[in-house]
Amino acid sequence: MTNHHEVIVIGAGISGVCAAIKLAEAGVEDVVIVEKADTFGGTWRANTYPGCACDVPSGLYSFSFAPNSEWSRLFATQPEILGYVDRVAREHGLAERTRFGVEVTGAHWDTAAERWRLSTGAGELTARFVVSAAGPWNEPRVPEIPGLAEFTGAVFHSARWNHDYDLRGKRVAVVGTGASAVQFVPAIAPEVAALHLFQRTAQWVLPKLDHPVPAVEKRMMRRIPFAHTALRAVEYTIMEGLGVAFRHPRPLMQTVQAVGSAYLRAVVRDPALRAKLTPDYLLGCKRILFSNSYLQSLTRDNVEVHATAVAEFRGNTVVGADGSTAEVDAVILGTGFHILDTPLADIVRGADGRTMAEHWQGSPEAYLGTVTTGFPNAFTVLGPSLGTGHSSAFAILEAQVEFLVAAVTTARRRGWSALDVRPEVQAGYVEQVQAALAGTVYNAGGCQSYYLDANGRNSFSWPWSTGELTTRVSSFDPADFTVTTTDDVEIPA
Repeated sequence: MTNHHEVIVIGAGISGVCAAIKLAEAGVEDVVIVEKADTFGGTWRANTYPGCACDVPSGLYSFSFAPNSEWSRLFATQPEILGYVDRVAREHGLAERTRFGVEVTGAHWDTAAERWRLSTGAGELTARFVVSAAGPWNEPRVPEIPGLAEFTGAVFHSARWNHDYDLRGKRVAVVGTGASAVQFVPAIAPEVAALHLFQRTAQWVLPKLDHPVPAVEKRMMRRIPFAHTALRAVEYTIMEGLGVAFRHPRPLMQTVQAVGSAYLRAVVRDPALRAKLTPDYLLGCKRILFSNSYLQSLTRDNVEVHATAVAEFRGNTVVGADGSTAEVDAVILGTGFHILDTPLADIVRGADGRTMAEHWQGSPEAYLGTVTTGFPNAFTVLGPSLGTGHSSAFAILEAQVEFLVAAVTTARRRGWSALDVRPEVQAGYVEQVQAALAGTVYNAGGCQSYYLDANGRNSFSWPWSTGELTTRVSSFDPADFTVTTTDDVEIPA
């Protein structure tokens, strides 16, 4: 492979795979993916913890152009999803387009040459266009807790699971109670001698309507035309029904919350434990968790819930902010990811030499979650303000890829050397999103969540329906951009 390409895609997860496939299908042949790991999969390659699975129905959590008839469950497991992504990538010839083991350590826009220059472990690469497909669930967040570095036992994050460490018979502290912990805690609780769960904030948990996919349904998916389309339509309608409650939390989300309250009462009979596990905010304010075993696992005799943050470690003793202690052999961090403070923003520099993080000043912004003013010919997949609490990442990223493919092919056809979204277009979009978020459960639910950035602004969530998202985000309008022609003349598109 050469060191210059028309398009470089950073990341070989579901976003990067989709972008590379669709660009190639549109006739953009010189596309290469750079991936720091050694295989496809992204999030589903990195997260291998016990019990890892999707919380979106499999029919929706897959590419619309690559239906899968062999899901074993309604909610697919991590190995199945990883295998699916890898198969789709290889069937579309991406193994020959991907440079594995190449980590991007810096990138800057060279205005004079009108190209991106990427610093990598394999030397400098250059590209006319760059697609950042690293995703928001890329870099684990490891909390800075006094004494953690001196802890002499095993310490690992859920996204960097240590499969060589035998948890059987060990005393284990779990820090964090988010979407990962709700899956791995039930898987390890029967094996460990003691499990101490440090819960800074109680989480709403709903039952997961999961089940094995019957053989007859698989045969239907294989043999009946449009069966996949019909299934996706049904699942989409159900998920969008929940989405209405996110946008109109009172009384709709309160009704859904009643299900969570009833579920908690039915599973946790001990009033003291139930009080610890009862959230004090409206369901949907944080990511909704789904499980048929998490709450049940917390009632085990060998499990203790500490309803407190961790204050410090003293040797092998975990000390809670409330003074409670637990002596343990291992610590598992279920503390999430750098979602809105993605490390990639610190190493990507735009036309003025400033990094994306310096532009954002703690509040990420991108027009349609995809392009940021001051960063010509650059696209971000699953960027700011595109998170939804009720839909599939696949629907979002396919809309964004449609947008970026249209942008790239239009630039090629019209002879544009660079295109940059106009500042007023981006500012108007951000203002509109922020105004619409005000009444949603994301902003008005009474909690602190990873949806809120360093300035307290919700830079994560999408305030409207998935249908509006896919329609609006997929639509490329040249009038939204200032373009540079091959004669180095900037003109409104």
